[in-house]
Amino acid sequence: MLNMDFSQRVVIRTAELDWQASPRAGVWRKPLAREEAERGHATSIVRYDRGASFHEHDHPLGEEILVLQGTFSDASGDYGVGTYFRNPEGFIHAPFSEQGCVILVKLHQFQQGDNLHICIESDGHEWGETQQILPLHEFQGESVCLIHWPAGAPDLRPHTAGEDRGGEEIYVISGELIDDDGHYPAGTWIRATVPGMNPHVEKESLIWLKTGHLA
Repeated sequence: MLNMDFSQRVVIRTAELDWQASPRAGVWRKPLAREEAERGHATSIVRYDRGASFHEHDHPLGEEILVLQGTFSDASGDYGVGTYFRNPEGFIHAPFSEQGCVILVKLHQFQQGDNLHICIESDGHEWGETQQILPLHEFQGESVCLIHWPAGAPDLRPHTAGEDRGGEEIYVISGELIDDDGHYPAGTWIRATVPGMNPHVEKESLIWLKTGHLA
């Protein structure tokens, strides 16, 4: 097991990790949290080399994907940087990448009843002066969004009622997130039951945020 104690704060600067081979040639990964070697709960950064592919498969308790670099493809189409997927249990595909890609992948983590297939292409989204949050998904207290954080702006993270947010998971896509505990450059993954204190940015940043799923 790797980082499966959800009560513990975890900070991983993924750029500092080496790529590990997967069972499929040309597909590499950086494990962030894993229940078992090849099944169960898993969160990883995954890289497809040019022309790499996976056989047709589905994922018990779903698959959640954010495309970070390149183009990710399956029979339904080609999806570029910023595309967010939720593939529920029973959704079958054979993913591949003709030019290569890097994705953030979360497996076996859907709540019971969360059965929507979602595909949102966020690249090119026009961030307004006041609208800096792009909602991606909500289900029974769980929430996922992208946050465009201008330099010097206050805490833009959406807050649920009360003090208990049910934990949060962050991936810094670009820029750098800062809080009282440190600096987190692009590629940093953070999972914590208690949000960091006094979060801010000193340069324009883009952050993927998931909350309400660690309670």
